[in-house]
Amino acid sequence: MGRAVRNVFVAGCVVLWLAPLYLLVVNALTPAADYTGKPDWTFQGFDLADNVKTAWQAAGIGDSFRSSLLYAVVCGLAAVLVAAMAAFAVIVLPIPRPAFWFWLIYSGTLFPLQMFLAPLFGLYADANLYDTRLGLMLVYTAWAVPFAFFLIRNQMTTMPPELTEAALIDGASFRRIFWRVHVPLMKAGLGAAFLFQFTAVWNDLLLGLTLSRSPEVQPVMATLATLNKAYSTTGPPVILAGALIVSVPTLVLFLVFRGLFLRGITATAR
Repeated sequence: MGRAVRNVFVAGCVVLWLAPLYLLVVNALTPAADYTGKPDWTFQGFDLADNVKTAWQAAGIGDSFRSSLLYAVVCGLAAVLVAAMAAFAVIVLPIPRPAFWFWLIYSGTLFPLQMFLAPLFGLYADANLYDTRLGLMLVYTAWAVPFAFFLIRNQMTTMPPELTEAALIDGASFRRIFWRVHVPLMKAGLGAAFLFQFTAVWNDLLLGLTLSRSPEVQPVMATLATLNKAYSTTGPPVILAGALIVSVPTLVLFLVFRGLFLRGITATAR
């Protein structure tokens, strides 16, 4: 009886998750001129190519898509590198009060992002960083470091200290130990951290809306949100086609690197 209830519950959760996705796909295929204004549960046509073309070119998804790809890749890699160095310093280097430094860095994940928006906006306006790619890349990197640090630090605590001791006896510097010993052994954890940070930066809406306004600078989620104002000219099918476009990178990334992701999560959970 308990197993049957569990299966029904899981099936219900699957249906609740798949129903919006099904509606998204069905209505994204509908020709914009034939859209009635209400969601369709059955296929009313197949005009995905034109809807995607309109979303990519006329609605401006293309420029912001490339910008978001730049932000997600560069900022994700930079955040993982900084987080790995910070984790190495806290776990391996003989620094005083390592617990203090851990909580100081990790506290970046404990406070709501909204509390930083007003001072950040004022700072960016004074420093001429508002509506610039450099400004967004700086804030995305800083925002992604704390959680990446948490993941990488957890994996690094599982590495035996004898590795470091043996390398020090052989005359290796801490820099060499980091690059030649710890980084190769933490590839799975570093990869999982990058996937998390890529997804977080790619899906960001709040910072993109607050710190940018130009189509060539604004990230793709912010551009997609502003398309709501274009219902009268492009129609909901175009906006839904845009939603499909922006879902592709993270989906492909997780499908291609799912093995690395699972190994990394397992390593950081030990």
